[in-house]
Amino acid sequence: MISFFPKLRHNAAAAWIAMTVVAVLLIALPYIFSGLGNAWVRALAFMLLYVMLALGLNIVVGFAGLLDLGYIAFYAVGAYTFALLASPHLTQNFAWIAQAFPNGLHISIWLVIPLSAGIAAMFGILLGAPVLKLRGDYLAIVTLGFGEIIRIFLNNLNAPLNITNGPQGITLIDPVRVAGINFAGTQNVLGIAVPSVYLYYYLFLLLTIVTIVICIRLQNSRLGRAWMAIREDEIAARAMGINVRNVKLLAFSLGATFGGVAGAMFSAFQGFVSPESFVLNESIIVLAMVVLGGIGHIPGVILGAVLLALFPEVLRHTVTPVQMALFGQVIVEAEVLRMMLYGLALVLVMLYRPKGLWPAPEHGINPVVRKHSRLAA
Repeated sequence: MISFFPKLRHNAAAAWIAMTVVAVLLIALPYIFSGLGNAWVRALAFMLLYVMLALGLNIVVGFAGLLDLGYIAFYAVGAYTFALLASPHLTQNFAWIAQAFPNGLHISIWLVIPLSAGIAAMFGILLGAPVLKLRGDYLAIVTLGFGEIIRIFLNNLNAPLNITNGPQGITLIDPVRVAGINFAGTQNVLGIAVPSVYLYYYLFLLLTIVTIVICIRLQNSRLGRAWMAIREDEIAARAMGINVRNVKLLAFSLGATFGGVAGAMFSAFQGFVSPESFVLNESIIVLAMVVLGGIGHIPGVILGAVLLALFPEVLRHTVTPVQMALFGQVIVEAEVLRMMLYGLALVLVMLYRPKGLWPAPEHGINPVVRKHSRLAA
């Protein structure tokens, strides 16, 4: 609570009231947007997936200071792990799997999520191990190449063995089933009809809250302080006895874990995955969320993810009608305008808010001294 409401540090009752208000708002959000159609609720669900992705990347970029331009690869690994274990694809293409599982592979979500997280963490270590001594632009180039290699593999692993089905992707992925509730259709909960997209929203909200709690605990832990020491000065951190190699590998693997879980949820939500969903542009968007909100600051990263995830939906529903009303035709497509505004926003943030819209508080500086220095400036 202190991380989100620092001014209520000494007022526990007010902090709990604020948290309760936020929780009620988040629970009611789908019904608030329901009047605008399920498309907006679906956008809210994707927003939560992006929050998980941004928080995972924040561990690598924000906490440890390691620039990663291939983070979307872990998202892809989680998505394809779920797709392969919860669809007929493997049983249709491999006879021995069909014999072992005559009813098809329909692995429980409780098993797939840990598997997706674990496999993504292994890929995180696979990326981190060769780049431990790289920094700056060199690290960015290598991680960018790693993300592209994963996408190219997914695009071409359809021959001679059809593992990923290539550019056609994998279809007929099982929906999430929890405690007998099938998320594929509308369910009746306490006499209230809850549509499928609402169920996914609440599941993603729960996973996002768990992710936030874990990130806060990591930030305040000994490991989190070690990451920040490496971010500030790697040589000094090594001199203080920090095992830089292991700590960096942990950053890559833990960050990848959240990407894997988000990917598995994306796969279940969509019911279909293909390599086109994991292009470099997605990595850049997730990195932009971290930079825009505030590198290393969990509330800021969440703010950046919310803004950039919902921004395309706002443009999609406003740009075309406004242009048709004013000019009678569409002059600038919503997607083109989105990328233009992304670039403009990043330039303005770098010029006027280089630490992000909601930067991390400065540690070790007396608030009175900070106030006087601002007044003097």
